[in-house]
Amino acid sequence: MLETNSINGKISSVMTKDNFSFELLATDGKARAGIFHTPHGPIPTPIFAPVGTQATVKAVTPEQLEALDASLVLSNTYHLYLRPGADLVAELGGLHQFMAWPKPILTDSGGFQVFSLTGLRKIDDDGVTFKSYLDGSIHRFSPEISIAVQEKLGADIIMAFDECSNPNDYAYNIKSMERTHRWLERCIAAKKRNDQALFGIVQGGIFEDLRKASAEFVSSFDLPGFAIGGLSVGESKAEMNAILDIVPAMLPNNKPRYLMGVGSPEDLINGILRGIDIFDCVLPTRLARHGAAMTFLGRLNMNNAIFAHDSRPITEECDCYACRNFSRAYIRHLILSKEMLAATLLSIHNIATLEKLVKQSRQAIFDGTYTQYAENFLKNYKTVS
Repeated sequence: MLETNSINGKISSVMTKDNFSFELLATDGKARAGIFHTPHGPIPTPIFAPVGTQATVKAVTPEQLEALDASLVLSNTYHLYLRPGADLVAELGGLHQFMAWPKPILTDSGGFQVFSLTGLRKIDDDGVTFKSYLDGSIHRFSPEISIAVQEKLGADIIMAFDECSNPNDYAYNIKSMERTHRWLERCIAAKKRNDQALFGIVQGGIFEDLRKASAEFVSSFDLPGFAIGGLSVGESKAEMNAILDIVPAMLPNNKPRYLMGVGSPEDLINGILRGIDIFDCVLPTRLARHGAAMTFLGRLNMNNAIFAHDSRPITEECDCYACRNFSRAYIRHLILSKEMLAATLLSIHNIATLEKLVKQSRQAIFDGTYTQYAENFLKNYKTVS
């Protein structure tokens, strides 16, 4: 079926296939602006996805997320498998109905969480045996089980089961990458639903030759999209960017590219510069729970005494609900009083900051000014060590 679309005044056409399609509408250098069409609506790219680990973005309601123009939310297969269970979610209509989120949802495979359970899991070529962090019970994940769980959860985008290993161990990354490749083939064979887009994942640590080999293998499959995993897990920013200088260009130009688990403002800017379309991270809500506000100039520690009498909003330029209605002094008061509203207001602001950043980046790509936009942003942004 042929459809026509109009975005930012640009009209293009797309042939739909299995409920998913990607339109690349504009480029500026390696930076890309497009749309990924899903059964629950379009995802304009570049895009940042807030993380709702347990079928909820912490401290924020779905209605508030929609007001922030969030187009995609991520939920966690591992956590939802353990509680409340994929069968229950399926019984209650799948994740969209369960969490009252009408727009697209992405679920990860559970691989990162399983492999981060040092001392609580055992890996073999067939899968992973692990202990529940809730009660110590023993469980088993394999590519087939991960796909089955994600099909019950019912997200629009699902991820292949992969191994996320220590990025600095070359010898182990060879084994891990090869295992990830075998598991991708098994995930493809196990997938039954055609209303879910399965993304393959490129692994290989910080090693250029392994990343090239993995990108070549994963992109040989005709999948709806591709992800880059195993970054922002302990390597330096320079090492991460060096991999991003190589891998995105090796992936199909007509499919979305997803950088997993990355969400600081400077990382979004650098990722978009290198051709990344989709990002997700717990960072905006996690920082909010610790009293930190994201801005285009760097982070603000709202616990700081200098804000005690400050009548200004978090930032003058932000028009989110928190900045339209409340002062720095009030938010600091909420934090010190341990009021739940502090996390809500700061989460709203932090998500709004990242959504505004990707929206401005998208427009700059259409305008052909993204390189200058990125340079100006990075020049003015104060990173946090």
